[in-house]
Amino acid sequence: MPTLPSIYVFNNADAMAPALAEYILQAQAAALQRHDAFKIGVSGGSLVANLRKALLPVEGVEWGKWQIFFADERLVPLDDPESNYGLLKKDLLEYLPEGTPLPTVFHVDTALLDDALEAADAYEKVLIKSFAAKDSVRLPSFDLLLLGCGPDGHTCSLFPGHELLRENVAWVAAIEDSPKPPPRRITLTLPVVTHSLRIAFVATGGSKAEILKTIFEDPDAGLPCSLVNEGARGKVTWFVDSPAVQGVAIQKKEWKSPSL
Repeated sequence: MPTLPSIYVFNNADAMAPALAEYILQAQAAALQRHDAFKIGVSGGSLVANLRKALLPVEGVEWGKWQIFFADERLVPLDDPESNYGLLKKDLLEYLPEGTPLPTVFHVDTALLDDALEAADAYEKVLIKSFAAKDSVRLPSFDLLLLGCGPDGHTCSLFPGHELLRENVAWVAAIEDSPKPPPRRITLTLPVVTHSLRIAFVATGGSKAEILKTIFEDPDAGLPCSLVNEGARGKVTWFVDSPAVQGVAIQKKEWKSPSL
């Protein structure tokens, strides 16, 4: 039986922020003991604002050693409101104090926005160069993936019932019929997600309660977030606020500050 994810519940996003920061700093410290970079994948949405709230007030974030990849990306110009890169830049990177060493950010090739298959192939080559430059590896191992949970239980651009959930060869896949606009995207595949060393979901707000109830009380429904919980075998941590799990039967844990 797979190990259940760790679930930490906070009164609100403000109360969650210090714990999320500690968790990320713990992942950073572990990564920098293994190699001289912190390889992190992020999704978009409200996650980026939560990252800003968590990380900007604290010391010890070695931004210059961060290598940021995207768990998925919409194939739109980088300054489009739908761009995850644009969101990260606007809602996090532009808030970094002047003089802060900037992370290395790997965004989609903007010359390939009209060809999802080519864009996915090009981004996979970026991952291969970063994760498999010297040795042949079956899958990349992100030090940390920071993910959101959609109202339908999707994560990255892996949607319920979609054929991409069965992809087990490609690291990055194209999707041209996303149920949520814009339709043309690229996404990490499920085996890549679950192979990450740590995975954290961040979900806040009462609008998430219904889908979290399904994810945690009916894991056999096969929602993408449930598949990550199952496939990652105990490497998954959920950071949620009280409204997001109102009426949801979960085994929550009390956050204890790690020793960094």
